[in-house]
Amino acid sequence: MGFEGFSKEALRFLLENRMNNNREWYEAHKHEYRKYVYEPFVELVKALAPSMKEIDDGIITVPSKIISRVRRDTRFTKDKSLYRDNAWIVFLRDKSQMSVSPCFWFELGQYGISYGVGYYKAQNASMAKMREIILERHPSFLAALKAYEGQDEFVLGGENYKRPRYPDQPDNIRQWLNRKNIYFENVRRDFGPAFSAGLPDMLINGFRKLKQVYDFLLFVESSV
Repeated sequence: MGFEGFSKEALRFLLENRMNNNREWYEAHKHEYRKYVYEPFVELVKALAPSMKEIDDGIITVPSKIISRVRRDTRFTKDKSLYRDNAWIVFLRDKSQMSVSPCFWFELGQYGISYGVGYYKAQNASMAKMREIILERHPSFLAALKAYEGQDEFVLGGENYKRPRYPDQPDNIRQWLNRKNIYFENVRRDFGPAFSAGLPDMLINGFRKLKQVYDFLLFVESSV
């Protein structure tokens, strides 16, 4: 079939599922979830998989393993809502380390879309090692810096320390050093790309721009 784009029905289902917030409603409308959300995500993963393997042949591309679950894990959060109103895919090497491993992602939500590369929540040891590697100006960091500064699609993000660190470093380097977490994302407050069959091309073109950044993050993890 191939990826033909998401639809307004996908957003409607996700929102209504969150608003109803009960298993009975979900089970009665599960066919809508599969038709409008899960199956288009499967087709999107299939479209992206060959190019993602070119970026990193260790990346997981099995749809069932990298598409978000419709039900939330409420064990460790104050928000006990059973269902979410967004959905996403995460390309990474080890699903068991999803929250602390570098990954590529695409998310569809009620506000629009986001995509990029980075950590959901990097471990302190990873960020400490990253700062060491940056300060020594390792070639892997210089390649990542050049790739990031050579594009205008993605913005560096992640919580900053309240007190600026490394005041003697250039401003563009401090942007990396002063982070508790780090990611590079594009947030779009519209659904045009998501509703288009051209979404896979847009994503892979963006992900390729970030390959050197991803390689740097992998190097950091291998050095921890």
